[in-house]
Amino acid sequence: MSLIESPLSSQAIFDGHIIKVSVDSVTLPNGKTATREVVRHPGAVAVLAVTEANEVILVRQYRYACGTELLEIPAGKLDIVGEDPVHCAYRELAEETPYTAQSMRLIHTFYTAAGFCDEKMYLYVADGIVKNSTVAADEDEFVELVTMSREQVQAALANNHIHDGKTLVALYHWLAQA
Repeated sequence: MSLIESPLSSQAIFDGHIIKVSVDSVTLPNGKTATREVVRHPGAVAVLAVTEANEVILVRQYRYACGTELLEIPAGKLDIVGEDPVHCAYRELAEETPYTAQSMRLIHTFYTAAGFCDEKMYLYVADGIVKNSTVAADEDEFVELVTMSREQVQAALANNHIHDGKTLVALYHWLAQA
């Protein structure tokens, strides 16, 4: 039996700067119809960067949608259609932190909220981290740099201080590499 849902119709209800939202009618595998609310997103990158002192680079920022500050690895959306995710990873690391990388390695791709959103996240490890003197942050982005040792990350995870999904994936990957 196929698990595929076939689209019947789609009604665009929002076309924003970052996302598009539609309400779609689909045919289910059993022949019945259903409605799907779908968020379309251009995709994003996240960067796991570790200093020579073996500390992971994080940023603390206020997330309006969540109503709180979150600790996250550097990340950001693909800015143009067809943008190479690795180029975006270099850019986001440099924009959000005073670090750049000599190379990036893709370690995982995943969907952030597959039940209603098509956002695909590309998770990179930054190699050859170099500290620069300036941060070229976006004018509407306010972040605080935080670095944590393995022990501090383990404590933060044990005490439920990390709430961001991409960051959880990256940090558990980093700890598993020890």
